[in-house]
Amino acid sequence: MQKFVSADALREQFSQAMSAMYQQEVPQYGTLLQLVAEVNQQVLAQDKELAERLAAADELSRLSVERHGAIRVGSPQELNTLRQLFAIMGMYPVGYYDLAPAGVPVHSTAFRPVEGDALRRNPFRLFTSLLRLELIEDRAMRQRAEAILAARQIFTPRCLALIEQHQQQGGFDDATAAEFVREALETFRWHRQTTVDRATYEALHQQHRLIADVVCFPGCHINHLTPRTLDIDRVQALMPEHGITPKAIIEGPPRRNVPILLRQTSFKALEEPVILPTARRSHTARFGEIEQRGVALTPAGRQRYDSLLAQAGSGTDNQQHQQHLTEVFQAFPDSEKALRQQQLAWFDYRLTEKGKQQAIAPDADREALIAQGLLVADPQVYEDFLPVSAAGIFQSNLGEQAPEKFSASASRTRFEEALGCAVTDEMTLYAARQAASLQRCGLK
Repeated sequence: MQKFVSADALREQFSQAMSAMYQQEVPQYGTLLQLVAEVNQQVLAQDKELAERLAAADELSRLSVERHGAIRVGSPQELNTLRQLFAIMGMYPVGYYDLAPAGVPVHSTAFRPVEGDALRRNPFRLFTSLLRLELIEDRAMRQRAEAILAARQIFTPRCLALIEQHQQQGGFDDATAAEFVREALETFRWHRQTTVDRATYEALHQQHRLIADVVCFPGCHINHLTPRTLDIDRVQALMPEHGITPKAIIEGPPRRNVPILLRQTSFKALEEPVILPTARRSHTARFGEIEQRGVALTPAGRQRYDSLLAQAGSGTDNQQHQQHLTEVFQAFPDSEKALRQQQLAWFDYRLTEKGKQQAIAPDADREALIAQGLLVADPQVYEDFLPVSAAGIFQSNLGEQAPEKFSASASRTRFEEALGCAVTDEMTLYAARQAASLQRCGLK
């Protein structure tokens, strides 16, 4: 029987190749990786309890792996083919994000692993946005963009053939897997040469910088990769010392005793020379991002978070903004016990060695078991994204000072039609994981 390379191994090979390519294309990203690694080592050396907890939850082994990247595509056909490509690597569409209300004319999903073992092996995911051409007000320009996108092919012929081969035979051997990674990587490579003339580029750029970035190039180049840090505030403060200019504001919730959801920052996007027929200009799109992940929140927790974030608003000075966020978020419980008792966050439960030696009733009180040292509750790491934060990162790196608020309503149905399947609701994944952990402990 032929032995196939696992989807997890393919995803690991692909993410490593993507990182190597991006470091070569954007050397400043390599500097960022080194900075994040140094900060993480310092945090672990200073906080032995955190280090032990991450080790017990099998989080240390994946700390140094890039957590996600982001790409943008222009047509339903491109999105549909990406779904098939990512499925080979065990990455499936989770969550629907509409960024139009925040001034970014796209809607998105995250292709990521969904099983716990797969996430522990390699958690890499790609935040993938589809351009909403219907938001281009100029009809002639909209039709021009559609024609440009229809004429391009972002996948190599061999990549398309390998996708079909995998679907027919169910896997790749080692040599074919390596070839697949090489061919797939070409889809995301940076191209300085545009596919349009100067006038078309400028017209699309005037509509929105992101529209020009999606439409005017021969591929869906990776626009950022993201390592995970244990102290995003320290990385933000240290970036200038390493010759890196950070964006003004850290997106997401404030610094807390119990981190929640996702905090993100980045270095400012590069101004890169691009070649147009008979002309040259600079193009701003690609950057390096950093993320700090906390516990995943339940629907009730997310509702409270979204309400407080809206109440806090934004700002232009990071220190003042973070201080204001901290004051507003005093209304959000900041202990694991309170988060569990109020059912605001998701946890994984496991019996201690002492707990395994005792008979525990299925309806036993969880908090009492934890207090007795029989049960441990590990916060589930948030594996997804926040639309307001994503839009904030995009806008900051597109240079938009006062983003237009697109009035179009969300179109999840149209997105899923383009995708070729329904996106998975992330909350069902967290709920199922918590329920399974309780079941393993013999609890309801």
